[in-house]
Amino acid sequence: MAAPRIMLVEDDESIAGALAAVLAERAFDVLHEATGRGALASAGASTPALVLLDLGLPDTDGIDVCRRLRAISPAMPILILTARDSEVDVVLGLNAGASDYITKPFRLGELFARIDAHLRHATVTREVDPATTGGVVVDREARRATRHGVELALRNKEFELLAFLVANAGRALPRERILAEVWDDRWGGASKTLDMHVSMLRRRLGPPDPIATLRGVGYRFDP
Repeated sequence: MAAPRIMLVEDDESIAGALAAVLAERAFDVLHEATGRGALASAGASTPALVLLDLGLPDTDGIDVCRRLRAISPAMPILILTARDSEVDVVLGLNAGASDYITKPFRLGELFARIDAHLRHATVTREVDPATTGGVVVDREARRATRHGVELALRNKEFELLAFLVANAGRALPRERILAEVWDDRWGGASKTLDMHVSMLRRRLGPPDPIATLRGVGYRFDP
């Protein structure tokens, strides 16, 4: 079985060389690109299994590269690795289509755990048929969602939230579980972000509202 190909987009040669070496030790096939243009060309020619993307690139901003990579491959995991750690930067990265956002310096053990988790998730979603309930269809492979045949214009985390709710339709979902599964937040720090995304998702879906608020618990998607 071929080793998963990881595209490392990093212009600092010392960081790229060290990280590529440890990735190769973990039996990954590493493709290194030092520019945004190179990353887009490589992704267009042969879609990697996963992308590790620095934002400070010499030729173009990494946020734009992330957005264009997401357009090339809607289901490909994109993990941003950057020194930019402000909340605004994190939100911009996730809204541009990033699957995860990791700030430098990072621990290698955590990075590999996240890589493995995203690769497992990508494998599972390729094997699952589009989820359908209550007139809503979520196709993870195509990165599309519709309601009663009308396509929904969703941002990255809105899509992930809807996909999780639909996959668990009819079940009471505690806030903590939603945050852990959709935001990889095990401590509830993104609680207000969850409420904001639910509010936006309700607007995108339109009436009747299929998302029930369970006071003191979380949410439930009612088919």
